[in-house]
Amino acid sequence: MKQFWKVVIGLIITSGELIAYESIHEKTSVGTIKILKIPERLALETQSDTAYFEADNGLFRKLFRYISDNGISMTTPVEAEIKPGKMRFFVGEKDKVKPIRSSSVVEVKKLSPMLVVAIGIRGSYSEDRFRKNEKELMSWIKKNEKYEATGNAYAVYWHGPFVPGFLKRSEVHVPIKQKSRKAKTLKFGKSK
Repeated sequence: MKQFWKVVIGLIITSGELIAYESIHEKTSVGTIKILKIPERLALETQSDTAYFEADNGLFRKLFRYISDNGISMTTPVEAEIKPGKMRFFVGEKDKVKPIRSSSVVEVKKLSPMLVVAIGIRGSYSEDRFRKNEKELMSWIKKNEKYEATGNAYAVYWHGPFVPGFLKRSEVHVPIKQKSRKAKTLKFGKSK
């Protein structure tokens, strides 16, 4: 419960910005599309049998209970896969020395670094807002033939459920990679 009040007080003091918490990567500006290199990270993941937007914050509560029970600090952002519904919190640098183990509800996973294309969003977390920005990123990938998607779009949330919708910041990310260049076929003529 002590961790819960730390988060609530942090939200009030910072007017909705979680600047007091360790960030796993930089925040993407609202309306901006850019490529981010996401570092290796230790994730705490839970999932539901339904799609993310049908889980009604149940995933957040499971993860929050896990970090509170295990004395793990809150970090930002959190990630959410849409179908099936999954949510990930990340372990901050100072807590990585603690013995963190999977439970019946939360799986501990080491995630490799990856490249993503991201778009910054302001407003409440909704499926409509997610889908609109996912579509915009897929259009960007189609226009930028240098890249190709390597996975499904997922949501990135910078604020907890107690922050008013108009103050919330989020992102949509799509994992990408550079397309490999096709080897040029060299033609060799006969020497005379």
